[in-house]
Amino acid sequence: MSSRDQKKAAVYQKLRQLRSVTNSSAVNKTSIIVDASRYIGELKEKVDKLNQEIGTSQISTSQNPLPMVTVETLEKGFLINVFLEKNCPGLLVSILETFEELGLDVLDARVSCEDNFQLEAIGGENQGNAEGIDSQMVKQAVLQAIGKWSKTSEQD
Repeated sequence: MSSRDQKKAAVYQKLRQLRSVTNSSAVNKTSIIVDASRYIGELKEKVDKLNQEIGTSQISTSQNPLPMVTVETLEKGFLINVFLEKNCPGLLVSILETFEELGLDVLDARVSCEDNFQLEAIGGENQGNAEGIDSQMVKQAVLQAIGKWSKTSEQD
């Protein structure tokens, strides 16, 4: 096969790939390229729309940062992680009061309140608690404590 035939075959193969990727039903080169151009335009519009949606959601998130709370069940207690994207003076006290109400003793904890609020705590059920609480109850109680704290901090 000559060099010219090889180049022709390569172009033909690339056009077939382009036709396949763009879902074009065109047969000639010009129509395939026009379809590909339209397809690229549609993709650009989708990207712009998604970027706008992401920008809008980031603005609403930064104006009203939601807490991230995870609770894992351990052999004797729970691993509780709380994260908020802002500094939250007084929130630690509210969460610790909630632990006390639930009958959880804080066995170990790490807290950071510098630029954002982070808490990682291991809470074990104390001997006086016969209820038998689960991780979902702990998570809901922590979220309620954050909600109460948020309402009182807005009033100040």
